[in-house]
Amino acid sequence: MSIPQHYLLIDDSPTDQLLAQEAFAQLQPRSTLTCVSSGREALELLESGFSLPDVILLDINMPEMNGLQLLKLLKDQMPLKAIPVVMLSISGAEDDIQQAYRLHASSYLVKSKGFDAFLEQVKSFLRYWQANQVVGASAGR
Repeated sequence: MSIPQHYLLIDDSPTDQLLAQEAFAQLQPRSTLTCVSSGREALELLESGFSLPDVILLDINMPEMNGLQLLKLLKDQMPLKAIPVVMLSISGAEDDIQQAYRLHASSYLVKSKGFDAFLEQVKSFLRYWQANQVVGASAGR
């Protein structure tokens, strides 16, 4: 078992990507956060031979292919299905949350507003994944 060091953020908001990069740089400078802006870009990256991430952070509200559609595609493919996926969205809609879990999301976080609140949210997220030492991603590859 190893502590997650490589994260993939799939989010079409450049502002949210920047906030996440700043939060990760402050909280876990030795980890890698790769950011992509669409489901299609994420699939191309993951299928290209790119080193698979330990954990994926996935926004729901994206054009072309939304996060729930991408989650279904990820969970239908080996070795991608073994990677924990954390939904990170502004949507707190019960339908979105239930559908994400039906599609085997590992967890669901509603994005905090403001950098300080978001920083605390990322800190809790990192603490959780470090304490639970993700085995799925590494074991499934």
